[in-house]
Amino acid sequence: MTYKHTQIGYLMIVVTLAVLVLFAWVYMMAAAEPPSVDSGSNLAVTGTMTLILLILASFSTLHIMIDEKYLRVKFGYGIFRKNFLLSEIVSAKQVKNHWYYGWGIRLWLWPKMWIYNVSGFTAVELKLKNGKIYRIGTDEAGRLEQAILHSMR
Repeated sequence: MTYKHTQIGYLMIVVTLAVLVLFAWVYMMAAAEPPSVDSGSNLAVTGTMTLILLILASFSTLHIMIDEKYLRVKFGYGIFRKNFLLSEIVSAKQVKNHWYYGWGIRLWLWPKMWIYNVSGFTAVELKLKNGKIYRIGTDEAGRLEQAILHSMR
């Protein structure tokens, strides 16, 4: 069974746009002032701003794909991704994340698990043969759980 779904994190898009506006305002204000630092530092600041925007933008969507062998999770344009061998998954079940688990990629220490989430609080919890636990946030927890369980067989 193949499965594909993309969840959009609208809040992260708004945050990214707000940071872009803030950076543009800072850049314009700095351009209006006489230069007080060398151009090398201006280049470093611009590069840092660009890097922050690229990282924020990469967490605006979460793509989940299941093929014959893998469950693949990819944020945005693919810098942050994780592949799970279906043969290594022991169980999959729908769960609700607490609000304080946050969004993005998180390592939660109690209970020890990795969380991949872009928006909302519903997720599918995976337990692997090696004992590791992962939670994959989705707005279609029922469909994802069924697709994983079907693909594990």
